[in-house]
Amino acid sequence: MRVVVLGAGIIGVSTAWHLLQRGHEVSVVDRQAGAALETSFANAAQISVSYCEPWANKEAPLKALKWMFSATAPLLFRPQLDPAQWRWGLQFLGQCNDAAFERNVAQLVALGSYSHAALKDVVVDTGIEYQRLERGIAHYYTDQKSFDGAAGAAATMQRFGVLRRVVSRSELLRIEPALGAFSDHIVGGTYTETDESGDARVFTQKLAALCADKGAQMLYGCDVERIEASDQEVKQVLIKERASGRSRALQADAYVVACGSYTTPLLQQVGVRVPIYPGKGYSATLPLLQPDRAPLVSMIDDQMKCAVSRLGPQLRVAGTIELGGFDLALDTPLARRRCELLVRRIEQVFPGVADTRTPEEGGDPQFWTGLRPATPTNIPLIGRTKVGKLWVNAGHGTLGWTHGAGSGKALAELISGEVPAMRFGFYGPSAPSSAARRSTPVTQA
Repeated sequence: MRVVVLGAGIIGVSTAWHLLQRGHEVSVVDRQAGAALETSFANAAQISVSYCEPWANKEAPLKALKWMFSATAPLLFRPQLDPAQWRWGLQFLGQCNDAAFERNVAQLVALGSYSHAALKDVVVDTGIEYQRLERGIAHYYTDQKSFDGAAGAAATMQRFGVLRRVVSRSELLRIEPALGAFSDHIVGGTYTETDESGDARVFTQKLAALCADKGAQMLYGCDVERIEASDQEVKQVLIKERASGRSRALQADAYVVACGSYTTPLLQQVGVRVPIYPGKGYSATLPLLQPDRAPLVSMIDDQMKCAVSRLGPQLRVAGTIELGGFDLALDTPLARRRCELLVRRIEQVFPGVADTRTPEEGGDPQFWTGLRPATPTNIPLIGRTKVGKLWVNAGHGTLGWTHGAGSGKALAELISGEVPAMRFGFYGPSAPSSAARRSTPVTQA
């Protein structure tokens, strides 16, 4: 088959790789000059199968209301005159109950476990190096009440086969001694040794290069002008080269939209509505001053709701979510304040370890922002749309890196008539044929 993949982030490139592995002819389109230059560029770097709780839970509405009035809130709802935002918000509220939370966690863990295995297979097959650290993920608490609830969260994950366990402060310090300078503030934590971390951008760009080596046509610097369909089937996709201004049509047997938050307006062109809304996130990447004192275990800071990961000679801190439309500004007072908040936290927890000076002070923090494509359930949309030949792989929220390899593999399997070996509710009319179902049984992830 000939397949056109729209989007060259971790999701699109993973999809392309697994399609090539199954013998398909693939073209990848992205408006940027290379792969992984938008949402996959500078994320939290965590493969966090065990920390995949959806945003929607029974406490979320009250917290979101309280956080609306704080510029430093981890989740900030910025009301817009945008019907899509309000529709998404109402759907989100509908998920804020225990039954929905349990159901959504089951889906996210199933995909996470499947994806982690797929990532390991790709690494073995390709030998890609990407500052990978298989040291697990630790979640530390500075508030006793929050820590008291950690046992319940860990038990939830354990029910789905994830070995997330509660640890004391002393055990946490044995797991990651770099927390020593901050230990007086820590009351305890949780730890999952099977999780890991690594640079999503480096991985995606290297995998994209291997896709090109295997014959994929990598069409960078091309805007997707529109998807053209008639008789409920896609006929072609029109793209425009940014450098020359030349337009061209791409025709294929299947089309995959993997454009993150921008999937929503693209699919609307052919009458497909999906509940994906952008959540603006931030990160800061800081040079290490004292590598020997820097952490190797990837971590989650419960108070600040941010993640910290070691990437070779640098430290990455990422976090906060703003639901306020397609805003990518980094130079507004709010954006600067949220970036500075992340850097200050690193200095508090790991004093003197990284260069946390501002540019005015002679420092060189690499600030970044990206739009996390979120669904109300946090479950991504992977499958076939109602329009013929048109598939979607988007809506991964903050778990694009965690779910990327498996989402790409699963969609490639579906397009090829196979059955992904996990319990997951695929989007749209994606049920494979009975013959394929017999040949590839579904098992619990």
